[in-house]
Amino acid sequence: MEWPESFYELRRGVGCPMCAQGRPEETEYGVRIFAGEVSDAYLQKAGVQRGYTIVIWRGRHVAEPTELDPEEAAAYWHELLRVGRALEERFEPVKLNYELLGNSLPHLHTHVMPRYEDDPKPGWPFPHPEEEPAPHPGAELRSDVEALRALLAWSRAGRRSRAGSTR
Repeated sequence: MEWPESFYELRRGVGCPMCAQGRPEETEYGVRIFAGEVSDAYLQKAGVQRGYTIVIWRGRHVAEPTELDPEEAAAYWHELLRVGRALEERFEPVKLNYELLGNSLPHLHTHVMPRYEDDPKPGWPFPHPEEEPAPHPGAELRSDVEALRALLAWSRAGRRSRAGSTR
């Protein structure tokens, strides 16, 4: 089986939906919790796992982190880790996974997946469901969005927030 021609076009940035969307506060998939210099982080609406967040590179189109110059790479990783720290503080997972895939949408983005004590597959990559799961309850999602935004605002100021930790 070969990669479809559309993949090669997307890899070059032709018709890239992540480039086209700009920097919205909310997408059909997630709510923005962080708007950095070079990335945006979106807490996912689907009930795959509480705290599941995607951090999207918002500079020029690149498919791989190796396409970034050293300053861009440092900025992306710095912002990605800020988001990870906020997720750790809010949800207290056993582990965080950082997944750079891009096999279906070749635009640099990182899936940040909290892993908990009751994990469905400890020691292995998170088993994403084949079918779209139900969304997180609205009140829970909005509470998590506000808490994470507060944590990330505090971290920007160089302080630790006490926005509360909950799972």
